[in-house]
This record gives sequence, structure tokens and C-alpha cells, in this order.
Amino acid sequence: MRVNGLQAWRRLLSIREQSRLMTAVIGLFIAGYLWLSFWLFHSGLGFVAKFPGLGVVLTERLLYLLFAFLFALLLLSNLVISYTNFFRNREAAFLLTMPVPTQTILRWKFIESTLLASWAFLFLIAPLLAAFGLVRGVPWHFYLLTVGLTALFIVLPGVIGVWVAMTVARFLDRRTFQIAVVAVVALLVTGAAFWWRTQPATEEMLEVRTMQAMDQLLAKTHFTLFPFLPSYWLTSSVLNWADGILSAAGFFALVLLSHALFFGCLAFTRWGNYFYEAGSAVQSRASVWGNWAWFRARQLPDGALAPRPGIIERVCRPLDWFGRDVRALVVKDIRTFWRDTAQWGQSVMLFGLLGAYIINLRNFTHQLTNPFWINLVAHLNLFACALNLATLTTRFVFPQFSLEGRRLWIVGMAPMGLARVVLTKFLLASTMSLLITAGLIALSCYMLRMTWDRVAFYAGVVAVMTFALNGLAVGLGVLYPNFKDANPGKIVSGFGGTLCLVLSFLYTLGSVLLIAYGTSGRNLQFEVALTSVSGFAVLSFLVGWVPLKLGLRQLGKIEV
Repeated sequence: MRVNGLQAWRRLLSIREQSRLMTAVIGLFIAGYLWLSFWLFHSGLGFVAKFPGLGVVLTERLLYLLFAFLFALLLLSNLVISYTNFFRNREAAFLLTMPVPTQTILRWKFIESTLLASWAFLFLIAPLLAAFGLVRGVPWHFYLLTVGLTALFIVLPGVIGVWVAMTVARFLDRRTFQIAVVAVVALLVTGAAFWWRTQPATEEMLEVRTMQAMDQLLAKTHFTLFPFLPSYWLTSSVLNWADGILSAAGFFALVLLSHALFFGCLAFTRWGNYFYEAGSAVQSRASVWGNWAWFRARQLPDGALAPRPGIIERVCRPLDWFGRDVRALVVKDIRTFWRDTAQWGQSVMLFGLLGAYIINLRNFTHQLTNPFWINLVAHLNLFACALNLATLTTRFVFPQFSLEGRRLWIVGMAPMGLARVVLTKFLLASTMSLLITAGLIALSCYMLRMTWDRVAFYAGVVAVMTFALNGLAVGLGVLYPNFKDANPGKIVSGFGGTLCLVLSFLYTLGSVLLIAYGTSGRNLQFEVALTSVSGFAVLSFLVGWVPLKLGLRQLGKIEV
């Protein structure tokens, strides 16, 4: 921990020495985010608290719901990051060959994985709890309590994520385990879809039966009050402390503390051998699909000099028109992405959340009768899809150039050249992300019952933003490469990835504001709409083309 902390501090100092201006921009962005999120949370909680007799109930139920879903997301995040950090990490593989106890390796990797998976959670709830305390007028010791409770809370999903990751790694190659996992996931998805099927409130109920409408609204949130959920302990302790009921708050805090100590001690003292067995199983097997006949049939047959072309090769055959070198690079990048469980697992989780949001839009359109709210929801939907696209490009497109690693000199000496490699990566990323985001924005607009001309307009806007954000990610990936790390998560966590995330967010926010200013409202003016769309097009061109052009120019100066 001391060595890694010292390395992180030195990297931070080196970043400040490289470019003080960019460091200041990122610092201002973080401070601005904290202030803006605090203001939004404070305004929202204050607005809800003004409802007589219902404000307190709504606020408490929202907190229970928020921490329950954040607990579920922390479980998924810890699972993905723990699997990568334990079994797809060069440092972990190196330490296992050293005369270091496996329990010591597990302790450090557990701490590292928990921190990597939880820092965004801490970054999100800090302004929320500060705003909640200010609205409730809590004493100063409330904030000290929330810091301690949050630190205890992140331990439990970390322990569960590490245990599930090791179990998956240990038994993933068994056919029975694979069938059981698929069956459980299908059962959970089906049960969740049936459970959260909502019944929209009627106009009569909304006008004269407030309590009945409130009961129907909160009916599907009773699961957050299950007393054995860690999120219930955290929320109950926070709410009771804010209300001055210190005995109840202390009780739930001690419940959370006892579970964190017990399971944390169990992980720190008894899971070393289990981790070694799981690591040995991952390193010793060829493929997790070896038990299936259809997979073995596709392997290299006896006497053959080359394996049969797979589905990726058959899909990419039309790319021979661009050259076999382009086709080979596209096949290589797709196979590399598919073989990295952490990357496609995170992408599935990301688009799964967005898909759940889009499916539930149909339950939101029954009360959309005012043109103001229709336009507001439409542009908020555009903003949600654009933010998802910005996250996708920053997380998966930015590290593509750096993932070539120290083998980059081989690509650079090939007749294809580095410039063509970068352009191919840009076109591949743009095409794949456009197929997904255009379909999602079209589906979400259809769920909102928009006219087809509006659906086409928003699809065109997302298409332009797709090329701009991919150009920004590819260009900054070349300008700020990291050839030392093979982990895409660590590459993105560096200075270049942070700058890409900041610029992507600012571009997304500015583009949505420009589009909303010129294309919404009752009395649309052609001049204003034309100016707004033209400004959006110019901004997209600058954001997408300038970094890509600078990156292509930088290729001639790279020394590997």
C-alpha cells in the first residue's frame, strides 16, 4: 500500500509538471461538478420537502431506493473489476510467482479493487449527503458519521464481489456451472420485468385521491425496506441521526460495523488458498467452452493448416474492398475486445441500464400532454443517450491505441502505417457505436411517441455526436498514450482519459443546450433554428476533427 500510494503521488506530481493549464481545467471541472451536483440535490430535496405531509415520506423513500440500487451497482462493479484485477492483471500474475503469501496478495488486490470500484460512488453521494444535511439542519457530527458509515458500506459489496469473482473463475469451465448461471440470470431478469410492471395512475386518481396515487407510486419500492439489506442499515442510520434518534442510528451503525468486520476479517484471513486455486484454474485452462461439442468442432481439425473462418471473419469479408490489411486489423480489434471479459461485460451492463431506462419510458408518456414537458423530456432523453455515448467512447475507444503496447513498432514498420491504423480504429469505433446509439435513440423517441420527423432529427444529431466523440477519444488517445499498462481501466484513469471525459461531458452538455435552444418552444423561428443547428455542426466538427488531426500529426514523433 505504501509503495503504490507513493507511485500514485509521484504520477500526480508529474502530471502537474507536464501541463499546469490542463491540470487546472480538470480541477475546475471537478470543483464545478461538486458545486453543481450539490446545488441540484439541495434544490430537489428542498422542493420535495415543501409538500405538506408527504415531503418527509418521499425524501426517505428516495434515499432508501437510491442506496439500494447503488448497492446493486457496486456489486456489479466490484465483480467486474475484481475479476480483472485478480486474474487478468500482470502484477497479480507476477506476485503469484514470488515468495509472497497468497493471503497478502489477496489483501492488497482486495483493497485496490474495492477502491477502484467505489470511488465513483463516493464522488456521487458526497454532495447528496451534504445537501440532505443542509436541508434537514443537522448538527456537525452528522457529517462525521456519514463518512464512517460510507467507508463501512463499501466493504460489503467489495467482499461479495471478490468472492463471486473467485467462484466464477474457479468453476466457469464446468458445463453445469455455465447452465446454472444462464438459468439464474434469465430467471432474475424475468422476475424483475414482472415485478416492476407498473400501472399508470389515472387522471381522477391524480386529481382527487392523492394518498391512493402515492401508495401506488411507492408500491414497488417496498423491497428497499427489507431489513437484511446493507443499504437499509446505512439509510436508516443516516435518517435516524438526522432526526435526532441517536439510539436507533447507533444500532444500525453497529449492525453495519459488525457485518463489515466479520466478512472483512474472513476475506483478509481465510481466502488466500481459494484465490490461489482460482488463479491456477484460470491460467491452466484453454477455454471455458471446451465442454461443448459445437465449440470443439470449430477448432483446428486434424491435418488442417489453419482454423476454419469464424463468424467475425465471415462478417468482415466485405471489408476486403478497403484492403486485406484493414480487414485483418478490424478482425483483430473485435477479437481482442471479445476475449477481454471485463470490457464487454462492462459494455453489456452499461447498455443494459440504458435499455431498462428506455423500456420504462412507456410508463412515463401517459401524463405528457403539455408541450413544455414533451420538449423537456425529449431533450433530457437526448442528453441521457449522449452521456452514455460519451462514457462508451472514453472507456473503450480512448485506450485502443495504447493497448497496442510495445508491439506498436511492429505495426509502425508494416506497409499499412500508423496513420491508417488510427483511421481504421476511428471508423470501426464510430460504426459500431453508431449502430447501437442510433437504434437506442430511435427506440427511446418511439417510446415517447414522437413524430417520425423528430425521430429522424434526433437520430441525425446522435450520428453527428458519435463521429465527434469518437474523433475526440481517438485523437486524445494518440496524444496521451500509455504503453506501460495493459489494463484499459488504468489507461482511462490517467491524465489523458480524465481530460477526454471532461471534454466529452462539456461537448455533450453544450450540444444539447444548443439544440434545445433553437429547436424547442411553441413559436419556432427558422433563423434561430438554423443558427442553433449550424453552431452544433461547427462545434462537433471542431471537437471531432481537431484532436484527430493533431493525433495523426503526433504519430510521426512517437518513439516506442
